[in-house]
Amino acid sequence: MLALPAPRAHLQARASKKLDIPIMVNSCLGKMGKAVIKAADSAGLDLIPMSFGCAEEAGKTVEVFFCEHPNMIVVDYTVPDAVNRDRDRLYKTVKDSNVYVVISLQMGKQVVAFLAAMEIMTEQFLGAFYGYFLKVMESHQSSKLDTSRTAKAVISCFKKLGVSFDMDQMICDPKQQMEMVGVPEEYLSGHAFHLYHLSFPDETVPFEFQHNVCGRSIYAEGTVGAVLFLVKKIQQKADQHIHNMIDVLREVSMR
Repeated sequence: MLALPAPRAHLQARASKKLDIPIMVNSCLGKMGKAVIKAADSAGLDLIPMSFGCAEEAGKTVEVFFCEHPNMIVVDYTVPDAVNRDRDRLYKTVKDSNVYVVISLQMGKQVVAFLAAMEIMTEQFLGAFYGYFLKVMESHQSSKLDTSRTAKAVISCFKKLGVSFDMDQMICDPKQQMEMVGVPEEYLSGHAFHLYHLSFPDETVPFEFQHNVCGRSIYAEGTVGAVLFLVKKIQQKADQHIHNMIDVLREVSMR
């Protein structure tokens, strides 16, 4: 990984900062990195004009002295392979380092709230949809590198509710995404559409759950919420160091 300058348009954030803890957004030239920087800038966060990214983005190596920013919060939006996929080892690494962290597969606060509601339903109404069949239709931008773990989590919940999983259809063709799924053309390069259709054999009482995301602002705003949450925990010197987005939702306003 290489260090690279953050987009020049966002360097002014440091001049009008509202928080004392500096923020570094990795892969700042990527689509998610830019979205997070925009949201962080709007929130008045103290953005460091430096980032870690790939050699193709940087073009040159820049030496970074982290001792200058001992309480820095790092937001990572590089690629899936840049993070240890072994969750047990990842948590152990974080625990041993004694840093404060939010680890989450989904940063969209509203989507996280939906997933939490699904988990609560499985805990309290186990088998409520026994006998139903589930069909899932997804649509994502063609550049998406990792599989939809959000859909996998929802499917897992439905299985606990007694549902038989029938099919997961992934729509990748731009024409089909617009005509079949209803993705606006301007969001073909950045969207996440999910439709969960539950049906009983006689088709008398179908249920549908749907969450469609256009663009990346929902994830960027959720990330800023997580940063503000971590700032508070650092300032409080809280005992708990490892958190997820559910912790963030319980403490940070959704407004």
